Amino acid sequence: MTESVKIFISGDFAPSMRVNELIDKADFTLLYNDILPLIKNADISITNLESPLIDNGNPITKTGPNLKAPEKSVKALTFAGFNLITISNNHIMDYGPQGLFSTIDVCYKNGIDCIGAGKNLEEAKQIKYFNCRNKKIAFINVCENEWSTTNGKFPGANPLDEISIFYQIKEAKQNANYVFVIIHGGHEMYEFPSVRMKKTYRWFIDLGADGVIGHHTHCFSGYEVYKDKPVIYSLGNFIFDSNIRNDKWNIGCVAILDINEEKTGFELYPIEQCNSEVGVKLLKGNEKEQWFKNEQEKTKIIQSDELLQKKFDFFIKSIENQYICCIEPIRNKYILAAMNRGVLPRIIKGRKKMLLSNIIRCESHRDVLSEILKTK
Repeated sequence: MTESVKIFISGDFAPSMRVNELIDKADFTLLYNDILPLIKNADISITNLESPLIDNGNPITKTGPNLKAPEKSVKALTFAGFNLITISNNHIMDYGPQGLFSTIDVCYKNGIDCIGAGKNLEEAKQIKYFNCRNKKIAFINVCENEWSTTNGKFPGANPLDEISIFYQIKEAKQNANYVFVIIHGGHEMYEFPSVRMKKTYRWFIDLGADGVIGHHTHCFSGYEVYKDKPVIYSLGNFIFDSNIRNDKWNIGCVAILDINEEKTGFELYPIEQCNSEVGVKLLKGNEKEQWFKNEQEKTKIIQSDELLQKKFDFFIKSIENQYICCIEPIRNKYILAAMNRGVLPRIIKGRKKMLLSNIIRCESHRDVLSEILKTK
């Protein structure tokens, strides 16, 4: 009987603010605390690098923040023993191709593999294979379509494209014993998947994936077991310091997949990160028990499309005005006539145009927009 393979997977890692201070001091033990043995004892350890590693460069023009971290931040990754960094996310291109190439170069020079982005679409789609304990394991990394994705010959991240992912999973199944899809997507600060996400992630399992693991939402967004395979909709933040201080941002989890001959098992470890103290640590005692109790209730809701849609409808109401402000058109016929004659400038340009573009092309933003625009 062969030994099982342990895979550690965590959510967003963004070296910033107080985290950079620990990296400057090389105080990595304080950064990882009691999480460190979980990372080091795994056969394969993975985290999502949420910002490019680059010392100097120019940020791209976009909506939302431009993230970056010093190149020396890689020392925190090598200390912990990460084997693989997922970089298909909405921030990897925040400093353009220079930031992406710097990140890949720094990681490879320090013995860390990267997956999910490259100099063109074909390179971004490349599958990573690991041979471990007589098992060949494949990883596919994609993200929803925001500022970072590529669809051709230019640099960027592997986009969420269901047809393309069909072929990626098919190729991986032909060449590996196990296939895992790691996806960056979902609704920020929302603790559930949308019904669209549930259908899509389950479909990846139907195609042959042995597990689907998500991040991006900055909070834990629930999980389920579908056809005996784990589907984790978002792990939440791993190490991501911020001025935000609440249970959504600062409480999440990491996962350890256990691959054996019978099935792919998994265990979730709830964590607290960069709250009153910098770094990440395991939840314990009553806090841990309450976390699992809450997640059991959440899983019941995820099982029902009706209950899941009700949760999403409530979420839509809480953010509707933000989207309305982005799409609200001018209806005054005199103003429209002046625009058509060139007397007044068009409103949909510059930042307004960028916002609309991002809302329409990004799957999760489009989920919200479609619900808002429904005819009641």
